[in-house]
Amino acid sequence: MATPSPCIVIGDDEQGYDLDLFCIPKHYADDLEKVYIPHGLIMDRTERLAREIMKGMGGHHIVALCVLKGGYKFFADLLDYIKALNRNSDKSIPMTVDFIRLKSYCTLISLQPGEILMQSTETLSMSFTC
Repeated sequence: MATPSPCIVIGDDEQGYDLDLFCIPKHYADDLEKVYIPHGLIMDRTERLAREIMKGMGGHHIVALCVLKGGYKFFADLLDYIKALNRNSDKSIPMTVDFIRLKSYCTLISLQPGEILMQSTETLSMSFTC
């Protein structure tokens, strides 16, 4: 499998970027002081992750599972990069996309490798085996 690229570390003493350097939506203007991770850097790292996934899969089928609701935008961007790499490569890697919704008041239980059960305090909400 491919060696993952090093992480970007943002220390506690990070100065950030002034808001004057960015187009900040008005509804966020009063809540922000600095920008610590610019959008371009996030997109570049997302593309790099897509490249590492494609390299690491080595032609095997990709099963992409998005955790709704918070992960949909990152997931969509990541899939766009994977699809672009897939279109522009010599071989096409098949990909399946699916979604899962988790609730924060459930507990996650793992009984054995490859099995995850989500259990609320009252009833069993969902189980699946990967």
